[in-house]
Amino acid sequence: MAFSKTRLVLMAVAVSLSLAACGGGGTPASKGEALDNFTAEEIYKRGEYALENERKPKDAVHYFSEVERLYPYSEWAKRALIMQAYSYHRARQYEEARGAAQRFLDNYPGDEDAAYAQYLLALSYYDQIDDIGRDQGLTFQALQGLRDVIERYPDTEYARSSVLKFDLAFDHLAAKEMEIGRYYLKRGHYTAAINRFRVVVEEFQTTTHTPEALMRLTEAYLALGLTDEAQTAGAILGHNFRSSPFYQDAYAQLRGRGLEATAKGDSWLTQVYRQVIQGKWL
Repeated sequence: MAFSKTRLVLMAVAVSLSLAACGGGGTPASKGEALDNFTAEEIYKRGEYALENERKPKDAVHYFSEVERLYPYSEWAKRALIMQAYSYHRARQYEEARGAAQRFLDNYPGDEDAAYAQYLLALSYYDQIDDIGRDQGLTFQALQGLRDVIERYPDTEYARSSVLKFDLAFDHLAAKEMEIGRYYLKRGHYTAAINRFRVVVEEFQTTTHTPEALMRLTEAYLALGLTDEAQTAGAILGHNFRSSPFYQDAYAQLRGRGLEATAKGDSWLTQVYRQVIQGKWL
């Protein structure tokens, strides 16, 4: 992005020095004053000052919005719009951040800051998914937004950052499935638990939750007396995650029943075993 955080800090310092040199004591005009007689650049710099020197992103939004209102279609208005999105995000006003970022993309789709606007759109969802217990709709939207950055702007720093965040968000979805599966398993609702753990194995197999999901499948199938499925889950776990403590747990459960971690039967797990372990996809 043209306006990196480092550049913002440097520009803000320059603004504060210039204000002090003008005899204003280094303090910009208050947010409540009329700005009609100020130039677009002067208002814009007040926004930068509020954002970086005073750490008041909501005040910064006001100044950047005024630039857009008083000087529409100008270069400063374009700059102010992307800074509105950034300031809203800093203020944790995520819906407003999305709105400003989307307006930037609608008005300036070919601009050099379009990649950053798309990235802010994705972040506005991503930064709200830290709580596993919340509705996962935000996580799906974050994944879509991050995918858009990766596909549309593959050679940018934002794409590289999006790849890392995509993996974390994907892992977050798997964690939610595991949480629900454990809930059902603890209460003896084995079929419901199996359905959740199956989702992790089939759809989130690249996440960190797959070893536990296979161990929990072993446990749930043993509880139902479905030994072929339990042994097959143990076989997949042993082949891919032999050093995992989850394999040790599953192995102990199987041995306690006189069983081995061996693929048996013709269940969905057997198909996974054939595909993943034996490479037989047909």
